[in-house]
Amino acid sequence: MRRGVDKLSRWTIWEAAPGLAALRRYQADWLRYDIAAGVSVAAVAIPVAIAYSQLANLPPVYGLYSSILPLVAYAVFGTSRQLIMAPDATTCAIVAAVVLPLAAHDPARQVSLTVALTMLTGLLCIAAGIARLGFLTNFLARPILAGYLNGIAISIIGGQLGKLFGFGVKPAGIFRTLAEFVSKLPDTHLLTLAVSVAFFVLLRVLKRTAPRLPAPLIAVLLAIVASRFFDLGSHGVALLGVIPAGLPKLMAPQIGLKDLEPLATGAAAIALISFNSAMVTARGFAVKNRYDLDPNKEFIALGFANIGAAALQGFAVSGADSRTAVNDSVGGKSQVTSLVAASLVVAVLLFLTGPLALLPTAVLSAVLVNAALGLFDIRGLARLHGISRKEFNLSIIALLGVVTAGVLPGVLFAVGVALFQLLVRSSCPNDAVLGRVPGMDGYHDIRAYPGAETIPGMVIFRFDAALVFFNADRFKSRVLAVAKAEQAHCFIMDAETIPTIDSTGAEAMAEVCTALASQGVAFALAEAKRPIRQMAERMGLLEQIAGGRSFPTLDEAVAHCSGERGQALDRRKRGPPGGSDMA
Repeated sequence: MRRGVDKLSRWTIWEAAPGLAALRRYQADWLRYDIAAGVSVAAVAIPVAIAYSQLANLPPVYGLYSSILPLVAYAVFGTSRQLIMAPDATTCAIVAAVVLPLAAHDPARQVSLTVALTMLTGLLCIAAGIARLGFLTNFLARPILAGYLNGIAISIIGGQLGKLFGFGVKPAGIFRTLAEFVSKLPDTHLLTLAVSVAFFVLLRVLKRTAPRLPAPLIAVLLAIVASRFFDLGSHGVALLGVIPAGLPKLMAPQIGLKDLEPLATGAAAIALISFNSAMVTARGFAVKNRYDLDPNKEFIALGFANIGAAALQGFAVSGADSRTAVNDSVGGKSQVTSLVAASLVVAVLLFLTGPLALLPTAVLSAVLVNAALGLFDIRGLARLHGISRKEFNLSIIALLGVVTAGVLPGVLFAVGVALFQLLVRSSCPNDAVLGRVPGMDGYHDIRAYPGAETIPGMVIFRFDAALVFFNADRFKSRVLAVAKAEQAHCFIMDAETIPTIDSTGAEAMAEVCTALASQGVAFALAEAKRPIRQMAERMGLLEQIAGGRSFPTLDEAVAHCSGERGQALDRRKRGPPGGSDMA
């Protein structure tokens, strides 16, 4: 008995923490690759994390706080070997959009709200993973997600323009921000602008000529040296200032009941967007390196990563595509890379915060703008325009929602667009009249195969969706329209492509049976799945359909209807009840 309990306990641990299970199979010759990758990831992650603190409207040290425990948590709970959990431009923008209106310019309250938001995000992600909601990785269609990310990129760049030019611009919608920016152009601090342009050009050049080098780290180091040598601070260039050394103390966020609703809404938005973003990155590298992911466990891992960030007063994190790409390009083999990177972030906090005080904030803005440009997918938009004009329009709508209404309303708008798109497609699904194609088995769409031949006196109809409340009227109108057009004595419903049916859909099918019967047309049901057959039996539909049962194959339904053809013709000659002239 004891042995069985121990076995169950071990299974639970390894199933709950797949990262630990992977470490049990760790190969010694991977270590040199993981160490090199960890150093490279940290070299990019540290300056980017500091810059993203600015995007979240928090002091720079909070970006470093957010880059320690998330890496450790994902190494334990994640199923991807390459994914790096770290501050992300999208999540930082949502954090700022949620917290700033609630904080009322109180720095301590802002930190407390940010920690609470991050903790709520983590708990929602864990709950979603336990509830097996990993399928939400497909919830936001790629065109909508692309439009949202393009909108985020525009918002980030707009928000950094003032800092690049050396003056302040109040955060607002992109058009008001641009209007204020243009009005303040005479206040440009030329030396700050020169620093911004010089380091932005450096970042772009390094990205093109030496993509494997840690361009943000090189820019930050050179900026610190230039700041010290030319004494940029005394010439009016804004510097980062003192960063507190060491690790933060654990804290319990102080929030009120009135804060819970906006924080919960923001946490749900962060959970959905960050999970979709992380899975896009993780799946890409999983396919490249030939291993599988578990979306539900990835949701849980993202949750623990955010709880880890909250434990050290950090903000919400996600899968970081740029740092994951660095990890893969250097040859990282496992999540030991994340553990190495986390250790280096701790070392910077303990020993190297002094030099960071000399860093010009304009350089961080240049790093942010450079990162935001990486979110743009102009080629993808152009390709989408050529493939599907409707999906291109949806992408542009999502983009405009972000840049006009703001980041958080833009998230909700993007989700609304996704739901609307899903409902539109589901409420007007494809359907087809089927026929036989010479030389081919089965029955096929006569529109796809012009040579297909329908069976005289019969219609075989297929409805390619679940039959539920929001498409039941569509189903009814299409069946009656097709039956009227074909003038058949028997209407055979191929239910193979109907995965489920609700009571409204069953009522629509019953109404179709009654309407067809009044016109002398028999209704037959073929290849229905078990849920359809059970619903038909509960609704009494089997008594109304031809043969009093659901036929297991189309051939059997056709054979049955062929046997009743003489009776159907007699009914047509006599005419339907009520004197209808359908015959």
